[in-house]
Amino acid sequence: MRFNFFNMIKPKTREEIELMRESALVVSKTLGMLAKEVKPGVTTLFLDKLAEEFIREQGAIPGFLGLYDFPNTLCVSPNSQVVHGIPNNEPLKEGDIVSIDCGAIKHDFYGDHAYTFAVGEIAPEVQKLLDVTKESLYIGIREFKVNNRVGDVGFAIQNFCEKHGYGVVRELVGHGLGKTMHEDPEMPNYGRRGRGKKFIEGMVVAIEPMINMGTKDIRQHKDGWTITTLDNKPSAHFEHDVAIVNGKPELLSTFQYIYDALGIKSDEEKEFRNV
Repeated sequence: MRFNFFNMIKPKTREEIELMRESALVVSKTLGMLAKEVKPGVTTLFLDKLAEEFIREQGAIPGFLGLYDFPNTLCVSPNSQVVHGIPNNEPLKEGDIVSIDCGAIKHDFYGDHAYTFAVGEIAPEVQKLLDVTKESLYIGIREFKVNNRVGDVGFAIQNFCEKHGYGVVRELVGHGLGKTMHEDPEMPNYGRRGRGKKFIEGMVVAIEPMINMGTKDIRQHKDGWTITTLDNKPSAHFEHDVAIVNGKPELLSTFQYIYDALGIKSDEEKEFRNV
């Protein structure tokens, strides 16, 4: 599923990037709040209601609610669902994984990022899928710098994930971000080095590997939103908002609120921080 992108890259000023950081951090804090709520017996609709209330309390607006007629605040996609899962009253179970993708609007700019959570104890092979997918996100982010191209990011993610035997989804892509949710350029998680649009100072994109344990192939459900793997094996999804500042990638979003909630120690974001 691809959305309609503007056919022109819109670089942001430093001031706009700082406003976008605020939007991204609304989402980061929302995912951090949800981290402690993701557990067996909880419904995804309950998580959705918590998220909407929390986003509004931060002076922001849910970015997904009503976007392209989507009915909820969160896209919540368990197990074989890749993305765009609609929250419902089915409880999460021990051993599930669940991608939570969230958007928020503040200062007229969108924030949009995602994390795949483990529900209780999960199988080692599923944990490996999560670990590899998240690592591929940072491998891709390293390639997002001035004078590189879209294909450099996609190739880096694809090469790393396929070496582990995983399927890299083709029909779903990352994207530019700004005052609209989907801006130019499309950011596929596959590609060839040196191909595609060139990155320039001030670009802001959402990079989001969607990686399947088995086949790369997917199918869309009759609800018009839910995407699942064709072989019903698990899929993982991680997403960050990233700007090019002084020629290099700088994270606007963070998983640190999630890690603080779950007691996880990590310095994975350190190289992408302006400190």
